[in-house]
Formats: sequence, C-alpha cells, structure tokens
Amino acid sequence: MIRALMIEAENVTCFHDVAEAPLGAGQVRVGVRHIGLCGSDLNTFKGLNPLVKLPRIPGHEIGGEILAVGPGVDPAYAPGRRVIVMPYTNCGECTSCRKGRLNACRYNKTLGVQQDGGLAEEIVLPAEKLILNDTLPPRHLALVEPLSVGFHAVERGRVAKGDRVIVLGCGMIGMGVLIAAVARGAEVIAVDLSEEKRALARQFGAVEAIDAGSEDVAAKVSELTGDDGVDVAFEAVGLPATFTQAIDLACFGGRVVYVGYSKAPVTYQTQFFNLKELDIMGSRNALMRDFQNVISHLEKIGDKADALISKVFPFEEAENALPYWDSHRNALKIVIERGG
Repeated sequence: MIRALMIEAENVTCFHDVAEAPLGAGQVRVGVRHIGLCGSDLNTFKGLNPLVKLPRIPGHEIGGEILAVGPGVDPAYAPGRRVIVMPYTNCGECTSCRKGRLNACRYNKTLGVQQDGGLAEEIVLPAEKLILNDTLPPRHLALVEPLSVGFHAVERGRVAKGDRVIVLGCGMIGMGVLIAAVARGAEVIAVDLSEEKRALARQFGAVEAIDAGSEDVAAKVSELTGDDGVDVAFEAVGLPATFTQAIDLACFGGRVVYVGYSKAPVTYQTQFFNLKELDIMGSRNALMRDFQNVISHLEKIGDKADALISKVFPFEEAENALPYWDSHRNALKIVIERGG
C-alpha cells in the first residue's frame, strides 16, 4: 500500500492508503518528489470543477525519481534518474490527434482531473509521458508543466520580437505567458489585482504592471500604445469581464488568446471581431516542444525560478496545502515536497 492525499468532498482532504499500481510493459514506477498545486486542484477542493468526480487524488505538476521500470522500457529510464511528467493522455485517433495537436485530444484525461493524479508516494506511468532531466534543481521539475501551458499559449499567439503583449492575470499560467513572451523579445504589460504578483511580473520582465483594481486598464493601455492597443492579448483569469476586455485591448489586426476559461456565459459585442479582423484562439495544455522550451529556459535562469514558488509543504502536511491556498489567494505556486 502507498499513501495518497484525496479530495474526499468539498473542502475536505485526507490521507488514505491505496493499492500500489502494478508495473506493466512500457511503464515506469515514479517516486513523487515534488508536486505543484494548480488552480484546477483548488477548484476541485472548492467543489467548482465540473470535470472531476470525487473522491479524487489531485495533482498533475509532477517531478519525481524513477524507482523501477517494466519490460520494454528504454534503458535510459534507469532507476534513480529524475523525471518530469506530461500529465495528459491522447487517443491518437480524434481530429486533434490526427492533426498532431495531441494537447487538445478530444478524449484527454489529465492526471488529477479525469483520473487520479500524483499527490501520492508514487505513481505508475507510460515511459513516453516522462521527460528525463537530471540538470534542473528537483524543486523546479514541478514548475515545468504549468509554465509549459503559458509557453504553448505564446506559440498559439505567434508572439514575435517587438510585439506589444498584454497578460490579463499573473497567476502561474499568466506568468508562463509573460516569461515566454519576454523571451521572444515582446514588450509585455501585466495586469493583476495582487501587488505581489505585479511585482513578480516586473521582476520577470514586464515593462508595466497595471493594478486592475484601482487603474483604468483600457486608458492605461491606450496611453502606453499611443491608442493603438496591443498586438496580442492573453486572457489568463477566466472571468467574463476579462474575456471581453481582451477583445477591447487588442489592436486592429491583432490577436487574442484565451488560456483561462470562464465559468459563466460571456456576452460580446461581436462587431469588434470583424472591424478589427481579430485572430481569436483558444489554448489548451502543452506539447512536448513547449515542455522542452520551458526546461531550456529554467536551465538558463537558475535559482531565479525560486521566486515563482510561494510556499513549500512537506508531504506529511499536504492536508494543509489546499486550505492554506484557499485562504492565501495571492500565493502563486504551492509545492508539496516529499523526501526519501
């Protein structure tokens, strides 16, 4: 038996002993060492995630160590090596998969959402869903997946050097967008209610950080862009107001990328879609190349990435992590660390 943390019901988490999964052909047993909590985990805890059936073991931002391998696994996946988990599935047959967009598989089952996740002592996964990495600090392995979602959104938005970009929402996904856009040479404006997150956005290269609670965002963007608007607007909040705001802030001939998703219907004045001839795109999950790009970037910036981690909980205290985040919403990334 192994220990795993379950979200049993709304606002209720508890450790359970669960059966150790068998190790089959092509599979790897991974000892979970670091796991980041995502907004989807918090929504599950709050009873706000319609994709989840409780009870559920949460967690899909996973860094670990190989414990054992099944038959047919490449010898490179040797016990003791560190790995990053790609937590999505892909059927290989739906329209997205046939187009090579495996991240948007129609039948995807993300760990911790549609299936039990990694907030456990160990997990068994296909070798193809593991990325070997012995160079990053172990704690940074759990940052790769959430940052990859932002990097993928920037790829979707075709951000290029000299673009003016706005990021609505500077949570972990928004920070991934910001970091990727800055790396491409874009001029990035960050928007958030949190003073701490705005300061972090500046630390990672935002040229301006607007307080959405006290400033007129549209007026400030108009001032900063000479009334043009931004080339690319990223929505990473998930509110109807920011969904429509992204359309308003984009320039004529601009692009809008939705990374968040609204839990309520969104009403638009659709003439701006046509008058501005906007490219409006959704963005979901990430591809292998996005993970690799994040890994390369984290290797360049080193310990600077520690600033993205707000608090670390020992695995033994993981029951306290989601309640803590629920009462400290300005926290960026909560990481659970397991030794041994």
